[in-house]
Amino acid sequence: MKIGGLVKFTLIDFPGRPAAIVFTQGCNFRCRYCHNPELVYPHLFAPSMPEEEVWSFLQRRQGTLEGVVVSGGEPTLQPDLVPFMSRLKDLGYKTKLDTNGTRPEVLRELIDKKLVDFIAMDLKAPFNKYADITGVDANSAILQQSMDLIRQSGLEYQFRTTYDKEVLNDNDIAVLSQLTQGENYKVQECLPVAKEKAALKVMHEEL
Repeated sequence: MKIGGLVKFTLIDFPGRPAAIVFTQGCNFRCRYCHNPELVYPHLFAPSMPEEEVWSFLQRRQGTLEGVVVSGGEPTLQPDLVPFMSRLKDLGYKTKLDTNGTRPEVLRELIDKKLVDFIAMDLKAPFNKYADITGVDANSAILQQSMDLIRQSGLEYQFRTTYDKEVLNDNDIAVLSQLTQGENYKVQECLPVAKEKAALKVMHEEL
């Protein structure tokens, strides 16, 4: 795994559980408001954390932490995500995956192998506006497939949208709310750049 950061404790990122967050490097989107650009743009990548440092920490926290969030970047791009999640389960952790939904085949494997307990999928915009937000063309059929897999999985899940008012409007949010059938849908404020930098600073200070 290409690991770009580790937050050692959070009470808000895995609902109902004290958890750690593992951030992976690399993403197939280029969202204009991205909070973690150093995990997305290769020219901003710092050297990856040695994976064994992460495992050493998680082994020490067994019985104290209950869960691990795997976020990014886009974790499903990592070729060794499945064995990574399997090892988390072997250590007794509940697992949460944050994803953009572009790799439904990976989601299906994680679900079928019972390697994930909670999935949060980012919905960037109504499908016809995805390119405006992500900078790339997105296949709406693939995104819908991921949404259907998540809904039918029997797992805890959340769909969420970062509300960038320069691109999205209230009607767009209404469309997304209808798309999610109003179930487990969260709208979060788009942080100004100064707040983004502060959040990144906190993340690095946790390492």
